[in-house]
Amino acid sequence: MRRLQDKIKTEGKVLSGNVLKVDSFLNHQIDAQLMKAIGEEFASRFKNLGITKIVTIESSGIAPAVMTALILDVPVIFARKKKSLTLVEHLYTAPVHSFTKNETNDISISKDFITSDDTVLIIDDFLANGQAVLGLLAIIEQANAKVAGVGIVIEKAFQPGGEMVREKGIKLESLAEISSLNDGEMTFVEESVEQ
Repeated sequence: MRRLQDKIKTEGKVLSGNVLKVDSFLNHQIDAQLMKAIGEEFASRFKNLGITKIVTIESSGIAPAVMTALILDVPVIFARKKKSLTLVEHLYTAPVHSFTKNETNDISISKDFITSDDTVLIIDDFLANGQAVLGLLAIIEQANAKVAGVGIVIEKAFQPGGEMVREKGIKLESLAEISSLNDGEMTFVEESVEQ
């Protein structure tokens, strides 16, 4: 998705340790028009799959998930990273390790919101090591629901997450695939193929 790649190039910042900071438009401040375009793109890539629910993890996946759900006319469920006073039992849970934050959280979704009748699309902001997606897949499996696919805004293709998802035979659509973040510079997969 060219518009997204241009935004990453102009506003993204490469930090040490293969971290890409995109907080000016995706995961702190949100560019609503870009999110709308992202939602339209995901909806076109996953249409006609019988999707009944979209699942993400709080908080950075919520904006692209909501925009996609708006186009597909389905609800969004976000997995919580911390238990609240109102969400303490009757839950599907799975552990998810964040390499960026160096912490593991048990994510949870109420059993009231996903059933074996559902066909679920996972949407998230980043795919790197794949832990968030694997956690969401575990929850969907616990619910005996069907997985329609995984939509990722930015995939770090040089890390193992994408390969792990694809090896499971799951449809994975990444709107921007980064092949490297070496020496403070980012290269997209199609750019590295052209070189």
